[in-house]
Amino acid sequence: MGPSRFSSTTSSPSRPVQGGIFIMTGDVLPCFDASNLVLSDDAACIVTVPTTLDVASNHGVVVASKDGTDGENYSLCLVDNLLQKPTVNELVEGQAFLEDGRALLDTGIIAVRGKAWQELVGLAYSSSETMVKELITSRKELSLYEDLVAAWVPAKHEWLRNRPFGKELLAALGRHKMFSFCSYDFSFLHFGTSAEVLDHLAGSYSGLVGRRHMCSIPETTACDIATTTVILCSKISAGVSIGEDSLVYDSSLSGGVRIGSQSIVVGVNINVLQGDSPQIIRSSTCFTLPDRHCLWEVPLVNSMGRVMVYCGLHDNPKVSVERDGTFCGKPWTNVLEDLNIKDTDMWDSGNHDKCLWNARLFPIMSTPEMLNIGMWLMGSACDPDGEVACMWRKSQRLSLEELHRSIDYHQLCMDSNKHQADLAASIAKTCMTYGLLGRNLFQLCDEMLEDNDFSLEVCKELLSFSPSHGDEYPGVLPKSRGFQVKMDLLRASGDLSTASVVEEKVWASVASETASAIKYGSKEPPSNATISSNGYFHPKKAFVELPVRVDFVGGWSDTPPWSLERPGCVLNMAIRLEGSLPVGAVIETTEGLHGVHIEDDADRKVYIDDLSSIAYPFKENDIFRLVKSALIVTGILGHKILSKSGLKIRTWANVPRGSGLGTSSILAAAVVKGLFQLMDNDGSDDNVARAVLVVEQIMGTGGGWQDQIGGLYPGIKCTQSYPGRPLRLQVVPLMASTQLIQELEQRLLVVFTGQVRLAHRVLQKVVTRYLRRDSLLISSIKRLAELAKTGREALMNGEIGELGAIMLEAWRLHQELDPFCSNSFVDELFAFADPYCCGYKLVGAGGGGFALLLAKDPRRAQELRQALHESAAFNVKVYDWNLAMPRC
Repeated sequence: MGPSRFSSTTSSPSRPVQGGIFIMTGDVLPCFDASNLVLSDDAACIVTVPTTLDVASNHGVVVASKDGTDGENYSLCLVDNLLQKPTVNELVEGQAFLEDGRALLDTGIIAVRGKAWQELVGLAYSSSETMVKELITSRKELSLYEDLVAAWVPAKHEWLRNRPFGKELLAALGRHKMFSFCSYDFSFLHFGTSAEVLDHLAGSYSGLVGRRHMCSIPETTACDIATTTVILCSKISAGVSIGEDSLVYDSSLSGGVRIGSQSIVVGVNINVLQGDSPQIIRSSTCFTLPDRHCLWEVPLVNSMGRVMVYCGLHDNPKVSVERDGTFCGKPWTNVLEDLNIKDTDMWDSGNHDKCLWNARLFPIMSTPEMLNIGMWLMGSACDPDGEVACMWRKSQRLSLEELHRSIDYHQLCMDSNKHQADLAASIAKTCMTYGLLGRNLFQLCDEMLEDNDFSLEVCKELLSFSPSHGDEYPGVLPKSRGFQVKMDLLRASGDLSTASVVEEKVWASVASETASAIKYGSKEPPSNATISSNGYFHPKKAFVELPVRVDFVGGWSDTPPWSLERPGCVLNMAIRLEGSLPVGAVIETTEGLHGVHIEDDADRKVYIDDLSSIAYPFKENDIFRLVKSALIVTGILGHKILSKSGLKIRTWANVPRGSGLGTSSILAAAVVKGLFQLMDNDGSDDNVARAVLVVEQIMGTGGGWQDQIGGLYPGIKCTQSYPGRPLRLQVVPLMASTQLIQELEQRLLVVFTGQVRLAHRVLQKVVTRYLRRDSLLISSIKRLAELAKTGREALMNGEIGELGAIMLEAWRLHQELDPFCSNSFVDELFAFADPYCCGYKLVGAGGGGFALLLAKDPRRAQELRQALHESAAFNVKVYDWNLAMPRC
């Protein structure tokens, strides 16, 4: 789910909402685009989704009024009632059916905003702690969540008055309304049962879950683990077997453990079983969990020990013996008969509702004893002489009901943290020893910090492992990655000052690696290039004028070090603004003035007579560092052309500061191209684009190749890069028809938001995450590169609307890469434009600058332009633009 952007329905987008809270339940994984949420000000809003009756009967159902607001993929209505696990009759009586026969499922997601939020906060401040405790401890069938929801639902008010502190809740919240936001593009994944967990892991949503995350698994020749098994935060040793579609979480398994298919193991620590004890099943030398079973282990309060719990995957704990309840997938009557035990061994005689929930099944004893008794109860081991049954009868046992009141949750969390910290430390040591190629050391350090004292010692130990991996693995481990790992370890160890020094080496290494991967031609001019045969000086002059670029999709895949190590692909186009090419440079040789004179469009000037003073690194506030970097990269400072003459360089960029249109890189391209022309060097677009990559690194701004490609090459193009030495760029122009270009120019609004962006800061965050091998970031950039190819196909087929959908997904991915690439103003602008548009995004890295608004058709583009012009909420400028076509 992307960053939440809440649209207002009752006020103008510029009106601030006075605070709020967004609540989500822990047993639901909602999959939806949060930017499409439409939530009301000064009210509560519950998110719902249409569902079939069989699903609705196991959850909460919202009854919404028939009147409301309908959008393209949603509806917004007042809530009339809330039903809990209703029967079909209750759904009929409550008028909960939709026209298509479905019902509105309560997803457990609630937003409270504005005045309703203020009332809720006031209630918390004015009420004593006793009120909250009473609400929690007095609940039986309904939860505190439902008590609060009931305060906004008219049908529940009479019932709520009889609840503890119900009158106070009604007084505070009952005067505000609750809305139901029904999303038709919402996937509701409920994790309420073990079977549902496995269904979601193995089903169509399996791509959302990493199948192997922070786990230690031996080579396949030492164990037998199915490829579809999900192993999370676990250590698996040699000799373990795990079947298809099972889940192992937060566990350690070793020595002859057999886990069947479609099984779940959580929080279990099983070592090699020694069969010497008379209390152990003598025929067993390993533990076996049958197919479709669950096993978990929990600590008990008051140091009572630990209990292992086991049951069948599809057992319902609340279904009684009389209603064909099961244990380990078998009817209770069969279980009692097979184990030769009586119901009085598990249930009191006065207990009329006998079920798994209240069966005293689970003994408190040593781990080997519990495992062997477990195998006997589950039917995977025999007990011919009755020793195990006798041991079970004599043991202190708990039911699930008793167990839930006896779990030491604090100890459970501590044990889990300690286990994961140990596991992270072990993986980190292995990474440091064998290469550091794929693991996210920063994430591992974060996991280790759960056990503070332990992690500090481990991080210091890992630092001693830090070799010069660039020398050991020169072909696979860039120095920038090695320095990033060292910096993360130093910060985790608390040595911030040394970490800052190493951080400088990270960025210096990125710059060096970029330069070494870029090669462009260099043709040495003749010695008399600037002096005629008769000794007279012939001045030379270069004039370069370029468009700006707007990117549709693919940005970040062009940025070093990604583009030095992985393929990249960007779809962008060159455009004129207000009828002109806005970026340019004039460079000319001067006689008599033997230094370099630089001037920009703000009439800022500098004269440098000592060329040796132009040297890297430059100060961040040096306003001429772009031109100085270009002088260094092109090599003109040591060229013979400057032995008899000077240089005068004037630059301009007629676009707002912080535009996001690639202005800095395109201006660098103009300067580099002009310098190459003076030197009679290879000034081809490809050569210039490569040189600008190095200019960006020397400047300290980073940046990729797409900006200069966007400005140097005319029209729309899809550019792919292939890592290697040298880095290869393949620019493929889009052979767009006149009709396509005309429609695109009519439908696409290029809007300056007025928000200044700081791309350098955004870029550093993203590059740092890449150097750490952040898996989410890597998958997001891969997807952006894929979308660039898809976008090219869409435009080739004239499907501009499809391009809009691609822009929306690209914008969502950009927010995953950096949540701060947007802001409230941009969110409100996009919400305002949404009814008119099929797609929108900020150009470049985001954070401000220009926005692209792709209208659904030319008519709505004109309507949106007019609406923005008339709106007092948005002080934006819509620029006239046209595609910069190839030069004749």
